Amino acid sequence: MSEKEHKPAAGEPIRDARVLGLPKVLILGLQHMFAMFGATVLVPILVNAYGLPLNIQTTLFFAGFGTLFFHVCAKMKVPAFLGSSFAFLGGFEAVANLSAGKYADMAAAEKLQYACGGIVVAGLLYVVLAAIIKAVGVNKVMRFLPPVVTGPIIILIGLNLAPSAVSNASTCWWLAIVAMAIIVAANIWGRGMIKIIPILLGVVGAYVVALIANALGATALDSAGNVVPLIDFSVLAGEGIVGLQPFFTDFSGSVAKFDLTSILVMAPIAIASMMEHIGDMSAISATVGRNFIQDPGLHRTLIGDGIATSLAGLFGGPANTTYGENTGVLVLTRVYDPKVVRLAAVYALILSFSPFFAAVVNSIPTAIIGGVSFILYGMISAIGVRNVVENRVDFTNSRNLIIAAIILVCGLGFSGGITFSVGEVHVTLTNLAVAAIAGIALNAVLPGKDYEFGSDVTEGRSGDFGRY
Repeated sequence: MSEKEHKPAAGEPIRDARVLGLPKVLILGLQHMFAMFGATVLVPILVNAYGLPLNIQTTLFFAGFGTLFFHVCAKMKVPAFLGSSFAFLGGFEAVANLSAGKYADMAAAEKLQYACGGIVVAGLLYVVLAAIIKAVGVNKVMRFLPPVVTGPIIILIGLNLAPSAVSNASTCWWLAIVAMAIIVAANIWGRGMIKIIPILLGVVGAYVVALIANALGATALDSAGNVVPLIDFSVLAGEGIVGLQPFFTDFSGSVAKFDLTSILVMAPIAIASMMEHIGDMSAISATVGRNFIQDPGLHRTLIGDGIATSLAGLFGGPANTTYGENTGVLVLTRVYDPKVVRLAAVYALILSFSPFFAAVVNSIPTAIIGGVSFILYGMISAIGVRNVVENRVDFTNSRNLIIAAIILVCGLGFSGGITFSVGEVHVTLTNLAVAAIAGIALNAVLPGKDYEFGSDVTEGRSGDFGRY
């Protein structure tokens, strides 16, 4: 066994999963796949509700492919998973509702192609920002994104996801509590492998309980408050074991189309998603204890995320984004090896060719997803607090207090974002984008900046983002 593969002492994080053996690594990858699956397939489900036929198989394919592409761009160093982005849902809905000009009598499938064209352009904006960072240096750029800005944004990422966790759990509270109880018990009292796969155990264990309860006649509530069976087996009807994605079977009907109106609707959302990317990179860095913004570099992670998004949009998929759910898994398991995340990406690629298995996983009751999310989303916010504390943000300094306060109020107060018009097109900035812009602007103009990125005199702090 090489030096890199020496098994860490008890309580130490695992940075090379090979010490666990192949069977355990395969299970850990499955756990990351379960963590991302619910939210990733929820995006096409919601977009279909708007009237646009976004395909689940295509979404899974580009989540897996995009993650692997991202890892190549990031020199195989960053344990991040790229799933479908919720930030663009408002854009999909806006394109679905376009009814003037060429869009007046346009079929929904063609509208989706134009929406995806806007996503292609949005992804290319990541590349532009990456080029700027590469040209001027990450140190100069990150002076505008110190922990007093990124920390509260990370906190907001978790807090903004929290209502989704409550909403999902409320469909069947007792089942959500079962999932949470299994996760807590496995992580606190578990030993060996049990301790590092609590999410997978929570999902599988709660699903087994749900199968038994469903057979006994247990029910849940749907989004409209109607009583429905605990598990909906109708999603399995008519699904084949193997099936190709639409862009393989109907290329011309899937490839993106471009129009200024749809571009102006979709592309500006990249402002929000790029800020979320930086926040997620900060969160993952803080979790793992490695400064990924500096090495392999923020420009590399932005290029990976941006081009993965453009490729997905080009062939009829949604935008990608780094997933907080998988960051929560990193926190809980303390297995930081990127190979495990890449394995989850391979699973996603395989699942994308199996409509039936994807439907089986999609049959997991919403309440179980809610119970798991309760823990994962809260951990993301806790990482933001840790980021602020360990980087010694001084909140006795009124400047820092004001910046953090306004970021938090913008992120929580503008729940629907801010909508403004560009010509005849309405553009919406999400609450996270508003909070990020406000924080960056205040940090830039308020006097008293004493932060230096990459100038850390204390080893071992999460992320080592610099010093105040």
